[in-house]
Amino acid sequence: MAAGIRERIADAFHAVADEQLKQISERMDPIVSNLLARYQKLESREKVLVRIAGALFAVFLLYNLIYGPIRNLQESLDSRIAARQKELAEVRRLSLVYSELKLDLAAAEKRTVSTGKDFSLFSVLEASLTKSVGRDKIGSITPADKRISDELMDYEVNVKLNDVNLAQLVDTLYGVKALTVPVIVSNLNIKKRPQNAHSFDVELTCSAVGKNG
Repeated sequence: MAAGIRERIADAFHAVADEQLKQISERMDPIVSNLLARYQKLESREKVLVRIAGALFAVFLLYNLIYGPIRNLQESLDSRIAARQKELAEVRRLSLVYSELKLDLAAAEKRTVSTGKDFSLFSVLEASLTKSVGRDKIGSITPADKRISDELMDYEVNVKLNDVNLAQLVDTLYGVKALTVPVIVSNLNIKKRPQNAHSFDVELTCSAVGKNG
């Protein structure tokens, strides 16, 4: 039933449209005939001018009704494509930055100490220094832990070594580097002892970042 109603509406629309076209045609026919009659009465030179004017008018219509809109559409599409390409480049750049940050985070996590409640960088370093230079060379070893955030702790130890030779200093630094936990030497100060040019007093700060237990 709905299809029948749609067909009747369509037929009525076509009928109205045909009637309108017929009326327009009837109104235009005298005008066209009048123009043709006037054109036929023109001299050859005037007819040429009319043709040129008609051609220019046709070009004007083609430019404004066809070429102009197409050109504007093309420029609009070019602008959209350029904008999308710029957005794509930005997305790729952000993706690259994200990948780099992800790698940095993974590297940082590797440098983070997996600590428990009983972790002590002081004890770890004391054992390493006792092995590399001996307890008698340790002038002082002082912890200075600092909380970085709610989740991270900076475990820090200030060490003073007295009267160590170059080999012992190298063994000390190597021992710190070889620890099973990722410890870095953030400060190192070496002074020659006045009594012996081959002996040194050393101050160093060792630190490690760990999660709060």
